[in-house]
Amino acid sequence: MINSKLDQLLLGFVLITIICGQKVIAQSEKPNILWIIAEDLSPFMGCYGDEINKGYTPVIDKLAAEGVMFKRAYATAPVCSASRSALITGVMQTSTGTHHHRSSRTTDGEVVPEELRINLSEGIKTIPELMRDAGYFTFNNGKDDYNFHYNREALYSVGNAIDYTPGMNGWQGNRADYFMSLTKNVWNAREDKNQPWFGQVQIMGGKAGSKHVREGHKLDDAAVALPPYFPKVTSQQKAWTEHYNANRGADAKVESILKQLEVDGELENTIIFFFSDHGSNSSLRHKQFCYEGGMHVPLIIKGKDLKLKPGTVRSELVSLLDVSATTLALGGVVLPKYLDGKSLFDTKFKASEYVVGARDRCDYTIDRIRTVRTDTFRYIFNYFPDRPMLQPGYRDNKPIVKDMKRLFQEGKLTPYQAEHWFGKRPKEELYDLSADPHQMNNLAENSEYNTILEQHRNILKNWIIETNDKGQHPESSIQLEATYNLWKDRPRFRDAKVNPEYDQFKNQIRN
Repeated sequence: MINSKLDQLLLGFVLITIICGQKVIAQSEKPNILWIIAEDLSPFMGCYGDEINKGYTPVIDKLAAEGVMFKRAYATAPVCSASRSALITGVMQTSTGTHHHRSSRTTDGEVVPEELRINLSEGIKTIPELMRDAGYFTFNNGKDDYNFHYNREALYSVGNAIDYTPGMNGWQGNRADYFMSLTKNVWNAREDKNQPWFGQVQIMGGKAGSKHVREGHKLDDAAVALPPYFPKVTSQQKAWTEHYNANRGADAKVESILKQLEVDGELENTIIFFFSDHGSNSSLRHKQFCYEGGMHVPLIIKGKDLKLKPGTVRSELVSLLDVSATTLALGGVVLPKYLDGKSLFDTKFKASEYVVGARDRCDYTIDRIRTVRTDTFRYIFNYFPDRPMLQPGYRDNKPIVKDMKRLFQEGKLTPYQAEHWFGKRPKEELYDLSADPHQMNNLAENSEYNTILEQHRNILKNWIIETNDKGQHPESSIQLEATYNLWKDRPRFRDAKVNPEYDQFKNQIRN
């Protein structure tokens, strides 16, 4: 017999819960969720089977041994702002119009004029906004770098370690690695210590080189063999070895974060995601390009209630878009229907047969590349095949580029290297990754693989239509002019034969 209105309310609550078939999680029972995002880091780690760094990434290896490691996780883009724009919304950057690197902005620290703003479609909220709505305290201790207009105060409960102006977008927090400079860790800034938090801590990863390597653990520059698509020259050797050191340094940074969580009593109730925004920055052909080196990233998740045995290794093809969906699911948020990713720990999780990646304008270099990664193959479609791999770009002043150009002029590159870096690119590329991990034998030119080529070609064609890939349309002249103005006074841009799309703005100045 029901004796009071309170009993009636409680019974009704229980019945609704049973009918919905969902467990209601009390606020105090929700886990904290932390993204540790390493910039520009390929998985040259012991837990990923790397023999050179075996024993030199012990903290990351332990994280994998105690959590879940995804062997085949991929970024949506091989460059930071496009990848981060997808990650923070859970929607592919080509669908939201945020695919061009460093768009929807002008100069560092400047409020973006209205005509340059890229706004998210109505109804799309960022992951931190959705987590805030679910009762989470949110923060980002470092880099945003999103290609859409937003107010940082709407995303994060607390500001960065640097001052920021509400209304800024894109550039705010445009550097990683503020964590060690803080006098008070951001998760401690919440007033209610029982409030769950969702935060991001950014580390420099591949951009740090050997800066954070533990004493006595630094590799010598000539300690690692170069892939055959690079010429054997000191600058390339140094850059390649440096990325192994960057992994060792990232391990030390992750250790400092985990120790601080433990000191603050936050470690036990925190689910940790460790991943990178895209692959290696140190070497050409990786960052900004759609080969494995640019797209393949580490992804390790550790925390209680994942319902998987510690040390589980998963081999499904997954995307960083799945990180977005999984974060919301672990936080008890009902997943919006517009998400492109899946919750990786859902009991009904079904692995994708492919993941798609996209590269568009990077800084001032105009390009368009799409890639499809299936179980065994990587397919690449180049929309500007007449523009060589080494068309003018932001790394032109680096020794790795200068030496490559010098060796080409001197005729000292191998035939493959000369054609690959300076020749006309194939419109289509297809690689069997099991037989050709360096992706140098283009099977798109082999008639025996016509059926497989056609399958991948159709996957991409259908995906472009289904997702309304905004890369089908040229970038607006307003944004191109803003990009031109951002770079026009820099010698590497002014003195280079840059893309013809900028000629109209040069002519305006001359006239």
